[in-house]
Formats: sequence, structure tokens, C-alpha cells
Amino acid sequence: MKPQAKKIFFIFGIALLGLVVVFLVVRIMLNLDSIATTLAAVLGALRPILLGCILAYLLYPLARFSEQFLLYHKVRQKTARSLSTMFTTLVLLLFIVLLIYFIIPQLFINLPDLVQRLPSMIQSSSQQLSDWLTAHGQQADIIQKATDTITKKFTEWLSTGSLSTLLDLAGRVAQAAVSVFHFLIGIIVMVYVLMSRDQFVGQAKKLLFALSRNRSFCDRLLHHLRVINRIFSNFVSGKLLDSLIIGLICAVCLSIMQMPYTALISIIVGITNIIPVFGPFIGAIPSIFLLLLTDPYKALIFAVFVFILQQVDGNIIGPKILGNSTGLSAFWVLFSLLLFNYFMGFWGMLLGVPLFASFYYLAREFINSRLRRKSLPINTLEYVNAAGFDDKGALTHVEPKGIEFNPLFRGENSLFNQLRRMLKEKATHPHGKGKADLSDDKPDDQP
Repeated sequence: MKPQAKKIFFIFGIALLGLVVVFLVVRIMLNLDSIATTLAAVLGALRPILLGCILAYLLYPLARFSEQFLLYHKVRQKTARSLSTMFTTLVLLLFIVLLIYFIIPQLFINLPDLVQRLPSMIQSSSQQLSDWLTAHGQQADIIQKATDTITKKFTEWLSTGSLSTLLDLAGRVAQAAVSVFHFLIGIIVMVYVLMSRDQFVGQAKKLLFALSRNRSFCDRLLHHLRVINRIFSNFVSGKLLDSLIIGLICAVCLSIMQMPYTALISIIVGITNIIPVFGPFIGAIPSIFLLLLTDPYKALIFAVFVFILQQVDGNIIGPKILGNSTGLSAFWVLFSLLLFNYFMGFWGMLLGVPLFASFYYLAREFINSRLRRKSLPINTLEYVNAAGFDDKGALTHVEPKGIEFNPLFRGENSLFNQLRRMLKEKATHPHGKGKADLSDDKPDDQP
């Protein structure tokens, strides 16, 4: 075939490929709703798989420890893998049973009583506030009217909304049944993943090595994945352990102080403590409001106790368990929470810190590699006063201009002496002219 014909066929093929791509893009744009529905259905069907993988990832350290323990005691590899997986599954089921045994009864005991007493608690608290305002000469009618309206609406909802409440309860029970079914399938998936984890890891690396042409790229990618895995595992496992300890400490201390709704408040504090920075406030605000309706004095005591507990957690317990697992400063932790909360909501607040820490690590490694190629330092402090490059490509530095300070009272150049000289000159020459200026006022004929 002639070169001219080959060129024509090549151009024709490129044009045909472009038309196919444009056709597919137009079809996708016209069917975005159906594609989104299909993707949502696929993700819903794969939800138990995802849940099982997450459970396997969280429980992998326990499975690995138990397997290594059995291998140390001369148990065969296959038997050790099966026994360690069985032990990990039993630990998970035992944790769920204990959670149901201790928490669910407390919720069923406290919540109905709280719902029944809530109108009277609001009425009593508003009456106390109205009496206090009246005693100090302020109008309290609006508070009483608002309280009566809220109490009336709540009572009507309890009495007339039985059908809608029943339907809503039935829907929630159905959703809970589906969630339990997905959770059971997730446990089965977790068992399969833990049993065959070496095969899954080997298959992933095999695919990577088959598709990659550069050996150094595979080494760098695997190194970065190991670091990201360490960031996630250390943060998630450490935060869960830290929240469990805080919840137990809160339960013990509230029991000693004889606080009402001890179990419910401890659960709220422990669960919300998983969220960095904002978690203590999210858990403390509803708990304080609940105690405020019951006993304002105990609400004040609880507020002081939660503040002390969070200080102990942030300065003693948290650093001992988490250490510097993310490598982020306090500013970047706050930034990651706000950013990922906007995009991912509640899950963004839970996983925003390790996600941003992973991105931060990758960006830092990329920047440091570029600096090493240019033979430049990677220490951040060396760039604080950097001004540019010299002829050899090295950094040049400029010292920041300092601020000169004068003593207040001592010395000739003290501020006090400068102020005194200025006032003396003002008193000597009230019109603002000095002696040199007076000579200019003489007539021209005067010598």
C-alpha cells in the first residue's frame, strides 16, 4: 500500500474513532439519570462486600497477631490461618453481643422515660427561667408562650400522630432488617477476605507488575501504599481505642457523681469522640441540654467534667495512643475536617483526617523528589527567609529587617527623653519655627 493511502486510512480511522467517542459522550449526557440510578443500584448491591472488606481491614491486626502466635507454637500454616480467622470472628460477635446487652437495654429504659418527661421538664425549666427574669425586672411572657406552644405541639404529636409514627416505625424496622442482613453477609465476606488475604494481595501485585513497564514505579507505588495503609490503620484503630477508653471513663465518673442518664450520656460521649476536634463538642452539647432540663446544677458539673476529660484526652491519652500517626499540624487537621465534611458529610468528619494526611504525604513526597533533583534542601525552615537563587542554582537568603526598640526611661534615646525634648521644643517655639527660621523674617535692609 502506498504511503499516501496509509495516511488517508489513518486519518479516516482517527475521524471514525472521534465520532464514536462523541456519540458515546452524547449518549451518556442524555442518560445521566439512568446511569446514576444504575450506579446507585450496583453500589447498593455491593454494599455487603464493601462492609466485609472494611471489617477485614479493621480486624486484620488481631487476625495477624493470633496467626503469628499460633505459628510460633508450631501450628501448621493452614490450621493457624483458619483458627485465627475463627478467633477474630468470635471476638467481633462477642463485641456485638456485649454492645447489645449493655447499650440497647439502657436505651429502651431511658428513652421512653425521657420522651414522657420531656414536656414537664421543658415546662419546669421555662418556669424557673421566667421566675428569674421576673425577679430581675424583665418581661418573661414570651418565654411562657413559647413553652406552652412547644408543649402543646409535642403532646398533640404523641396523641394524634400514632398512625404516622407506626408507619414510620415499620419503615425503620424494615430498614434495620435489611441492614442486619447486609451486616451478616459482610461478616461472611470478612471471613473469606481474611482467609484468602495473601491471594488477594498477590493478585493485585501481579496485575500491577504485568501492566507497569517501569520497575522503579512499582517500588515507589508499593512504598506509598504501605505508608498510606499505616496512616489509616494507626489513626482508625487508635481513635477507636481512645473513644472506648473515654466512654468507659465517662461512665465510671458519672456513676460516681450519680448523674441521671449515665449510660446514654456515656454512649454519646464515647461515639462522638471518634470525630477529631469537633467530636467532644458534638457529644457534650446535647448531653448538657439533657441535664439542664433535669438539674441545672448537675449540667454545670457535667460541663466542667467534660472539659477536664477532653483536656486529659487531648494531652495525655490521645497522644499516647495515636502519637503523630497522621503527621498533620492542628491547622491542617481543622482544614481537613471542614473540607471533607462539606463533600462527604458525617463520613468526611470520620475519615477526613487520614484521607487528607494521605494526600499531604503524597504531595510532600512529590515536592521533595523535585527538590532533590535540583539539589535543593528539603527542610522547610530553610525556605522561610529564601530570596531566590544565585548563579550556581543555590538558595540565597535575606535576613528579615528587625524592629528597633528604644528603652522607656533610661538612656539619651529613651522614649521618655525623646518626648521631653519634643515638648520642650514645642514650648520654646509655639509657632513651630526654630531659630534658623527667625533669621529669615528680618527686613532685607537690616544687616
